[in-house]
Amino acid sequence: MKKNVTAVFDIGKTNKKFFLFDNNYQEVYREYTRFPLIEDEDGHPTEDLLALRNWVQNLFIRVLNEEKWNITSVNFSTYGASLVHVDEYGEVLTPLYNYTKPLDSKIVDSFFMKYGPEKEFAMVTGSDNSGMLNAGLQLYWLKYTQPEVFKKIKYSLHLPQYMSYLFTGIPLSDYTSLGCHTALWDYRKHDYHQWVYEEGFHHILPPLVTTDTSINMNYQGHRIKTGVGIHDSSAALLPYIRSADHPFILVSTGTWSISLNPFSQLNLTEKDVENQCINYMRINGDPVKAGRVFLGNEYNLQVQLLSNHFKVPEDHHQKVKFNKASYLKIISDFEYHFKWIGIEDDNMPDQTKIPFDNFEMAYHQLMVELVLLQVKTIQIAASGEEMETLYVDGGFSDNEIFISLLSHYFKEMELQTTDSSLGSALGAALVLSDLKLDTEFLKKNYSLRKHKPPVFSKSDQ
Repeated sequence: MKKNVTAVFDIGKTNKKFFLFDNNYQEVYREYTRFPLIEDEDGHPTEDLLALRNWVQNLFIRVLNEEKWNITSVNFSTYGASLVHVDEYGEVLTPLYNYTKPLDSKIVDSFFMKYGPEKEFAMVTGSDNSGMLNAGLQLYWLKYTQPEVFKKIKYSLHLPQYMSYLFTGIPLSDYTSLGCHTALWDYRKHDYHQWVYEEGFHHILPPLVTTDTSINMNYQGHRIKTGVGIHDSSAALLPYIRSADHPFILVSTGTWSISLNPFSQLNLTEKDVENQCINYMRINGDPVKAGRVFLGNEYNLQVQLLSNHFKVPEDHHQKVKFNKASYLKIISDFEYHFKWIGIEDDNMPDQTKIPFDNFEMAYHQLMVELVLLQVKTIQIAASGEEMETLYVDGGFSDNEIFISLLSHYFKEMELQTTDSSLGSALGAALVLSDLKLDTEFLKKNYSLRKHKPPVFSKSDQ
């Protein structure tokens, strides 16, 4: 007898994942893949959208026809700040522009000349000036640099909704994608910002629905409940909101490390904006206060440089355990040694200095500096509010040094980590259900682990 399952495609910048969950939301199957990047018309690396689409569709058909599983529902979690532009026939018009692509400063200047001042705009939209990371500015850039292409756009779909569109043919927008630093939304009016209407973008942005909307469809003879897709950070947050009974901060780690506070009811202030605080959105449109840092990307770049410098294998960093003596030696006369590649920080030196004679010590120094960046973003998200628990999921949840240091710097909070592979995928599955979760859900389904801060005795000094 076939087992009823929910299917989820969890599309990250690096790993593309497919999961099946049973009726108790236990993972019963997973499959991963990666695709080489291609280049857009300017030679900038970007997602191979055709390869991604073919993988999603072919994999789904294969699993759908297996005797073991009965897929009753499917949903999609993907990274944000990415738009797919389709014409009236549903054909894709442009590459899936990478949010790391530089945006011409003249375009940015012209935008804020019309719709600034910049700081006030950030407070209202919950979006700082981040170039292509603002999906709205992507649209603005496309309109004024490729007007002939822009005229052909029937719909501009956020990536999660494009994945859903491949299955349903129904173009939609959802709150979580719209709310991830797009600069499109006015959090005070709870509507598109006025500039969206003035530029006419409301005509090509599909109808907006809550993220728990689903479509019952017939897919190759199978009756399947199909979700509209969800932004990965909001998906990662959902199970915690539904199961926790006290205020918390969730640090969702990956290419970006995002500290999420779903309990703040305050609009962003000028100080928040100066601290690079932004908003995300819950599935019903409520704001989520967030601090973010490009931590996973920076970690990968710096570890590669350290591995080359010390001539150790690329995976050597995975074997390094937290060493109290190393940490105490570093902080006894602490100074910053690493110049970041993808992060701007006032504390970083003009160039990287590595005054250590072994990889392990240099790696501890790197982790201390990265964790200090993380501490700052958590404090920004918390905004002085008391939080009882600090949850960490994603790639860094498996990094012993990262977790030891974070628990040390936040002794007043209970730090708990969850299975690094399931965060956004399980959230995408749960959003299709109105299941009320109890406080044991994370323990049962997320391999929840509590961590105590390291204890330093006098002999360690």
